[in-house]
Amino acid sequence: MSTAKTTEQLLKDIWEVIIDILPIIMVAIFFQIIVLKRPFPDIAALSFGILLIIVGLFFFLRGLKLGVFPLGEGLAYQLVKRGNLFYILLFGFVITFSAVIVEPAVMAIAMKAEMVSGGVIDDISLRIIVAFAAGLSVAIGVLRSVLGHPIHWYLIPGYILISIATFFAPREIIALAYDSGGVTTSTITVPLVTAIGVGLVSSIRGRNPLTDGFGLVGFAVMTPILVVLGYGIIAFNSVDVSSVPAYVSTIVNESSVSATSGPVSIKDILIGFVMTIRDILPLAATILLFQLIILKQGIPNVMQIAKGFFFVLLGLYTFIHGLKLGLFPLGEYMAFYLIEADKFYWIYIFSFLIGFSCTIAEPAIIAVSKKIEEVTEGSINNWTLRIVVAMGVASGITIGAHRIITGDPIYIYVIASYLITIVLTLLAPRYIVPIAYDTGGATTSTVTVPLVTALGIGLASNIPGRDPFMDGFGLIAFASICPLITVMGYGTLSQYFLKKGGRKR
Repeated sequence: MSTAKTTEQLLKDIWEVIIDILPIIMVAIFFQIIVLKRPFPDIAALSFGILLIIVGLFFFLRGLKLGVFPLGEGLAYQLVKRGNLFYILLFGFVITFSAVIVEPAVMAIAMKAEMVSGGVIDDISLRIIVAFAAGLSVAIGVLRSVLGHPIHWYLIPGYILISIATFFAPREIIALAYDSGGVTTSTITVPLVTAIGVGLVSSIRGRNPLTDGFGLVGFAVMTPILVVLGYGIIAFNSVDVSSVPAYVSTIVNESSVSATSGPVSIKDILIGFVMTIRDILPLAATILLFQLIILKQGIPNVMQIAKGFFFVLLGLYTFIHGLKLGLFPLGEYMAFYLIEADKFYWIYIFSFLIGFSCTIAEPAIIAVSKKIEEVTEGSINNWTLRIVVAMGVASGITIGAHRIITGDPIYIYVIASYLITIVLTLLAPRYIVPIAYDTGGATTSTVTVPLVTALGIGLASNIPGRDPFMDGFGLIAFASICPLITVMGYGTLSQYFLKKGGRKR
C-alpha cells in the first residue's frame, strides 16, 4: 500500500473514532451549557480524558484490524473448512473467553462493580466468570447452528430460567448480573463471533446463513446473566453485607475530579502496562495456539501481526485511563447536576439522546448491521436496522433511568420485558429473530457502556434512598433487552403490511 493510501486510511480511522465519540460530547455540551447553564468543572481533566479515549480507541481498533481480526477470522475459516466439529466448538469457546476478558466494556463495568460493592465483587473474578459463560454460550450456539435447531428452542428456556433464578438471587447482584450479559458482546467479540457463525453455516448444505448463521451474539448475552446471578448468591452469602462500606459518589463537589488526575509516576505506567499485557495474553495465546499447534501453520505477515497486538496493548492501556478521567466523571457529573437542578424530566431526555446517539455510532452495531445487509443482499438496510436498534436502546436507557428515579425493583421491569420478548420470539418471522438477538447484544459496546454505567451510578448516588450498587447498575440490561423488542416488532409489522399489501393487489 502506498504512503498516500496509508495516510488516507489512518485519517479515515481517526475520523471514525472521533465520530463515535462526537455524539456523546455534543449531547453533554448541549445539556451542560444550554439546559444547566453552567461550565464543566475541571474542563482540562475531562478534555484530556476524552482525548485519551479517542487515542486509545484509535490504536485499539487499528490493532484489531492489523493483527487480531486477520488471524482470528482466518482461523475460523480454516477450522470450518476442515470440518472438525470438536475444534470448531473449542475455538468458539476459547476465542470468546479470551476476547471477553479483554473487552473494554467488560473491564469498565467490572472496575465499577468492584468499586461500588466495597470489594465484595472482585474485578478479575467477575471478568473470568462472565468470559467463561460467554464462551460456553457461543459453543452452544455453534452446536445449534450445526444441528440446525431453531434458535428459540434455546433462548426462550434460557430467559425463563433467568427469570426464575432472579427470585432466588440476592437483590444486590440482580442489576449487575443483567448488565454483565449486555457487555460481553462488544468491539472484539461481535466481528469474530459473527464471522464464525456465518462462515460455519455457509459451509453446511441446507443451512441458511440468515436464520442459522446469526444468533451467536444473542447466546453470548444470555448465559452470563445466569452465571453471574449464581456467583452473586455465593459471593453475598459469604460476607456480612451490612459490613460492606457504602460507596460514596465521586461527585462530592466540582473540584473532586482533580484528585484523580494528579501526576502519574513511571512505576504506575509500568504496572499499568504489565496489567494490560496480562489482560490481552489469553487472546494472543489462543490465536497462536490454534494457528501453530492445531492448524500447524505459520503466522502470516509476522511483523504486521506483532504491530497489531502492540497497538491493541497501547490502545487498551490508554483507553482505560481515559475512562477514569473522561467518560466516568462525565456521566456522574451530568447525573449530579440534573438532580441538583431538580430537572428530572431532563434526565429522561438526556438518557434517550445519549442512548440513541451512542448506538448509531457503535462500532459493534455497525459491524453486525453491515454483515446482515451483505447476507440479505440489501433486503435489510443497514441504516434502517441501526435506527430501529438505536430507538430500542434509547427507550431502554430511559426506562432504566426511570426505574432508578422511582426506586422500583429492577426485576419487575426486566421480567416484563422478557415476557414481551418471548411472545415476539414466537410470533416474529423466523429470519428476524436471530438478527434481533445479535443486534440487541451488540448495542452495549466500548462507547456506550462507560458513560451509561457512570450515569446510572451517578443517579443512584445522588437520589436519596437509592443504593449505588443495587440501583446504579441495570441501564445496560435495558439497553440490551429493548432492541430485541423493537427489531422483532419491526420485522413483525413489516411482514404484516407486506401480506396486507399483497392481498390488496
